[in-house]
Amino acid sequence: MAPARRRPPPHGLRAGAGFTLIELLVVLALVAVATAVTSLALRDPAQAQLEREAYRLTALLEVARTEARASGLAVSWRVASADEDRGRSTPDPGPAGPAGDFSFVGLPPTSQLPTRWLDPSVGAEVIGARALVLGPEPILPAQRVALRLENHRIVIATDGLGPFRVESSDTVTGP
Repeated sequence: MAPARRRPPPHGLRAGAGFTLIELLVVLALVAVATAVTSLALRDPAQAQLEREAYRLTALLEVARTEARASGLAVSWRVASADEDRGRSTPDPGPAGPAGDFSFVGLPPTSQLPTRWLDPSVGAEVIGARALVLGPEPILPAQRVALRLENHRIVIATDGLGPFRVESSDTVTGP
């Protein structure tokens, strides 16, 4: 008996035409990597600046908290109010320098912690209080502060036992 002959595919198509599964997966992986690189390169500069401010503030708060515990001083952090900002047309530099965007109340004048944001457009609000209590007690109440820049918002918080940390980040719509 003679071997069966295979018939050619209809309409002149070759049997091996098309892409293999491996080829398709490689292309899909390349597209995914290109998309990831592009999305990282196109980060919102306002969000990145606000994140820098948030991580800087967490470090400053922890430095002041440590100094308050070590020296036994009652230290707090507060945001400069709008009334203070309007009233400082001719700022009194005092021993620690000119008035700033925020202040560490209770630290000795020898402490050289910054009192200005890196970006003057950043705003802050202590949530549920007028100021953050930083010491000297080792156990503090849970506290939160919200930072804003343009339509972005980041919340920094502590449970009172652990360090301050960035808790959440979101985009705010409206005022």
